Amino acid sequence: MNKINEHIEIYLEYCKYRKRLDYKTLKAYRIDLKQYACYTNAFEDFFSKNILDSYLTILHKQYKPKTVKRKIASLKAFFHYLSYQEILSENPFDKLDIRFREAKLLPKTIPFHSLQTFLSTLYTQKKLAQTDYQRRCCIRDIAVIELLFATGMRICELCSLRPQNIDLENNTVRIYGKGSKERILQVGNPDVLSALKLYYETFQDDIEICGYFFVNRLCHKLSDQSVRFMINHYARLANLDQHITAHMFRHSFATLLLEQDVDIRYIQQMLGHSSISTTEIYTHVSNGKQKDILFHRHPRNFMVVGRDE
Repeated sequence: MNKINEHIEIYLEYCKYRKRLDYKTLKAYRIDLKQYACYTNAFEDFFSKNILDSYLTILHKQYKPKTVKRKIASLKAFFHYLSYQEILSENPFDKLDIRFREAKLLPKTIPFHSLQTFLSTLYTQKKLAQTDYQRRCCIRDIAVIELLFATGMRICELCSLRPQNIDLENNTVRIYGKGSKERILQVGNPDVLSALKLYYETFQDDIEICGYFFVNRLCHKLSDQSVRFMINHYARLANLDQHITAHMFRHSFATLLLEQDVDIRYIQQMLGHSSISTTEIYTHVSNGKQKDILFHRHPRNFMVVGRDE
């Protein structure tokens, strides 16, 4: 193992046990740092400013801005650690301009009528189920999608739910988000509650074996990929032209609440955002609210102006 790989392994241990970063963050760090290590194999001074600068240029050529931003963040944290541990006398990032213009892409949402069609398709499939296995799958799928939309939680948060995180007596869900941040959300819709209770009654034995709330046919934890496959399956059955992803339920949750005049700070808490600036992007997506304001509340509507006949 060369020197840089030794430093990377020690740093990842530090991140895991001292900083207690989650599995997905550690996985991303490992990928990004190993990629840099592979690039520097051809050079002796793998921590020099010039080598790092040339590598950042390659990143911009090969990846989209969002990916580049993540890879730079991984490297920056690593170099900060090396500087903090006095392995490096000087941090090369201190003399690099890493700022760049990043396109602001608005989150994609699912129109209200499409959401209604999607959910209706789920319940129709349950009625049409011809075998016990098909019915059980529909019961689980309904519970998954209803909870995803009812809470706006991330797909990884949903798949990581434990039985003790769902309180069907007090109608609450305890969610562990990014950075081990915890939040508790109420589930108020009776249809959603009925779907969750029916699912729990149907799968109680499987849940006890698995240890997670949502399970697959082998009594294992339901995976993110299984939920994505599930969404694609029902979107096709519903004849929806729009490509729907799990995260779009989260975007739609936030946007539709904004259109109902819910304060953005409440939405921030429900989504588990650390910063209000992350949540504010939804104010640009709320087309229904914008239409209502411009059609009915614009000051021009209250002006009486003489017009030429």
